[in-house]
Amino acid sequence: MKPEILAPVGGMESFYAAIEAGCDAVYLGGKMFGARSFATNFSNEELIDVINTAHLYGVKVYVTCNILIYEREVEKFLNYIEFLHQNHVDAVIMQDLGMIDLVHQTFPNLEIHASTQMHIHNLEGALMAKKLGIKRIVLARETPIEVIKEIKEKSGLEVEVFVHGALCVSYSGMCLFSSSIGPRSGNRGTCSGCCRLTYDVLNQQNEVLNDFKYPLSMKDLMTIAELDKLIEAGIDSFKIEGRMKGASYVYTVVKMYKETLLNYLNTKKLEINKEYLSDLQNIFSRGHTKGFVLNEENHLVINSKSPNHQGVEVGKVIKYQNNYISILLLSDISIHDGLRIIDDDFEYGLILNEFYINKNKVYEAKKGDIITLKVSKDIPINSKVLRTSSYKINQKINNLIESKLRKINISFKFEAKLNQPISLTISDYKNEINILGKIPDLAKNKPTGKEDIQEKLSKIQNTVYKIKDIRVNIDDNLFIPLSEINHLKQDCLDKLNEKRINSMKKEFKRNSYTRDVPSFQVTCKHSILTNNPDQVRDKHSIIYSENLEYYIPKLPKVISNYDIYDENNLYLIGELGGLYKLKNVITDYSFNVVNSYTVALLHSLGAYRVTLSHELTDTQIENLILSYQKRYQKSPNLELITSTNLEVMVLKYNFSNSYLNPTHLVDRFKNRYRLLFKNNLTYIYDYKRLERSSAKTYFDMGISVVREEYYE
Repeated sequence: MKPEILAPVGGMESFYAAIEAGCDAVYLGGKMFGARSFATNFSNEELIDVINTAHLYGVKVYVTCNILIYEREVEKFLNYIEFLHQNHVDAVIMQDLGMIDLVHQTFPNLEIHASTQMHIHNLEGALMAKKLGIKRIVLARETPIEVIKEIKEKSGLEVEVFVHGALCVSYSGMCLFSSSIGPRSGNRGTCSGCCRLTYDVLNQQNEVLNDFKYPLSMKDLMTIAELDKLIEAGIDSFKIEGRMKGASYVYTVVKMYKETLLNYLNTKKLEINKEYLSDLQNIFSRGHTKGFVLNEENHLVINSKSPNHQGVEVGKVIKYQNNYISILLLSDISIHDGLRIIDDDFEYGLILNEFYINKNKVYEAKKGDIITLKVSKDIPINSKVLRTSSYKINQKINNLIESKLRKINISFKFEAKLNQPISLTISDYKNEINILGKIPDLAKNKPTGKEDIQEKLSKIQNTVYKIKDIRVNIDDNLFIPLSEINHLKQDCLDKLNEKRINSMKKEFKRNSYTRDVPSFQVTCKHSILTNNPDQVRDKHSIIYSENLEYYIPKLPKVISNYDIYDENNLYLIGELGGLYKLKNVITDYSFNVVNSYTVALLHSLGAYRVTLSHELTDTQIENLILSYQKRYQKSPNLELITSTNLEVMVLKYNFSNSYLNPTHLVDRFKNRYRLLFKNNLTYIYDYKRLERSSAKTYFDMGISVVREEYYE
């Protein structure tokens, strides 16, 4: 089966770019509930237009509904999902477990894809997703190809994998960095990009270990050079990141992957058009890595020098005088190119709107030329000059997009017989439409010829079709009005459009939601997570630990082997696979529980107790509990962490493999973030301690257990 090329779409321009480039499907967000709230996104009216247009081309549309949904938003969220389903979206991409359950029960014919925010990285997690009614899983970007193969072979699910674009340094869905320092949550689509900021890496002696100041900034993923391995792994969908990128980027990346894929399927040879690679260097690149999916070495995934588009080196500053610089060119440039001039601690950007050679104003310059241009600040001699946007490349790509060359092959068969209605048949080689017209008259003067009919049928401008074949079979000496031919042609095209669009529709169906949940008593207990027995006090009736015996074990959030655990023991679990594999579990905060539907789902699946998300306010906690009690007529068994140094990131990138004995990150405000290393992963902890209200307040709300956490 040919893998799908899935294109990112942040606005209407990039939608048409993706279509023209040959994508098989697009993913995009509406104005609500998507994890890229800073993209342009689409109004409801635009979504209808996009879905119909895409379906006309045979392209699927997946809408991102992949943020966590608070209690007060559930009704509005469900109405939005109903709107999408009624307008024949092909799938919704979701993260929130409770909303997945609600949507699957309410709209059983609507396909749900598990967002990468669900942190599915092992077979057990995939099987749990399948149990929830999910058809496709978007795997964590850190999932290696051998695990992807296993999941594909054993789960029976469609598997979607990121193959190109920006990478989060933390496991998706496991990052609380942005929400810990302000009101912008990655789980709510408003990530502030903490990983792209400057940090010092310190050791225990407070020595700075890093020469470059962006130790968390990932290179961009690019798997094109090993695409054959991903094809042979049986992956169903190759996902390209980039809903915040422009049309030129979307077109170039989609075109490169689609052409490379088709060439490989036809020839079994991996051949990459180097022109696309060159164009991408000018359009956007932070440097590239083949990523953890293809087992890239630890030190090759990070670009610690810069979090920005790198561009292409095109020259060197050889002179600065009176706000003018002279640049020796190492490559051709043209007017309107974007330039960035950099030195060790210096950066300056501009658009090349005016420049000179030998005091003559020019619009292009060649390698080896010396150009002069005006600047607004002092520029160091020998600074590098990088091109960050190419006017010529953008114009070339925009022309390709606007040409609307992507067409669907069709054929016409026209028949006219004496005393019989005219017949016109249109086919796209999957669908066939036949329309009957009027009975033709005998010609009184000049009869209608085959060439006249072919000429009229061939004029189908401003459609998505391209004529591959026209067959005309007519009796001699007939007169057929050309207006009749036009009418039949337009009727056939309209009916074919309708049939193509309707062929991708799924029947709308709405059912009722129900969940049977056990009943619990509010216990008013204190728990502690610690690896130090000395921190345990008399009030702690529940003790969690990662490595102390005789307590409730806390399992890792990233886990590859459940066979080492006794399924009958009680565990504090941090990811979806544990819910599938183990019988006695307490779900940790990393299940991102923010609404009563998720609590009910977890209880019904066997979770003895459910820990709420750190991102809930006290008011939201109270609303959640009251809604649960009202809907299910029972009380939940809830735990809340009230005192901790928040675990803000979990990284597959291991700092201790890149720096000698690192212990802290220090941001530009001198805040110190603790680093711990477990199982070859890096854990980052917030510099400040989270302290919620008193335990009594939460017990009064209906929380059963309040927890303190300490990390050595």
